[in-house]
Amino acid sequence: VAICFPLHYPIGMNRRVYVLMILESWALGMVNFCAHPGFILHIHYCRSRAINHFFCHVPAMLILACRDSQVYEYTVFVCMILFLVFPFVGIVCSYCQVLITEGRKKAYSTCSTHLTMVTFYIVPFSPAEEKVLAVFYTILTPMFDPVIYSLRNKEEMVALGKVTQRICSPEK
Repeated sequence: VAICFPLHYPIGMNRRVYVLMILESWALGMVNFCAHPGFILHIHYCRSRAINHFFCHVPAMLILACRDSQVYEYTVFVCMILFLVFPFVGIVCSYCQVLITEGRKKAYSTCSTHLTMVTFYIVPFSPAEEKVLAVFYTILTPMFDPVIYSLRNKEEMVALGKVTQRICSPEK
C-alpha cells in the first residue's frame, strides 16, 4: 500500500488496522508458541540428551525421542502451511504489485533483501545447514538490518561518503 498507493496509505492504515495487525500476529504467535513446547515437554527421551544444534530447536529434539513423532510432524507441517506458505504467497503477490508499479530495478532493491530472508525460513535444509542458518537469522539478520536500511537512505550515504573521503584523503 505504501509503495503502490502512497496517497491512500493514511486512509487505509489507521489505528484500528494497526491494532488488528498486532493482535493477529500475537494470536498466531501464541498458537505457534504453545503448540511446540506442549508436545516437546511430553516426549520421552531414551538416547543421549546432547542436541546437535546451537539452540534447543524442536526438530533437533525430535531425533532424541523414543516414541513415534509422526503426529507431531504432521502438526508441524500444518503449522508451516499456515505460518509460512500463506504469508509467503501474500508477500510474493504484493511484491509483484510493487514490480508492476515501480519497475524492475527499484522493485529489486526494495524487495530482494526481504524475500531472501523469507526464503531462508521456508526452504528445507539439512541439519548442518540449518544450524548455520539459525545463527544467521537469529543473530546476524537483526544485527545487520539497521545497517542495510540506513545505507538505503540517501542522507546516510552522503554522510558515509564524507567520512570515507576524510579517512582516505591524505592530511594537508
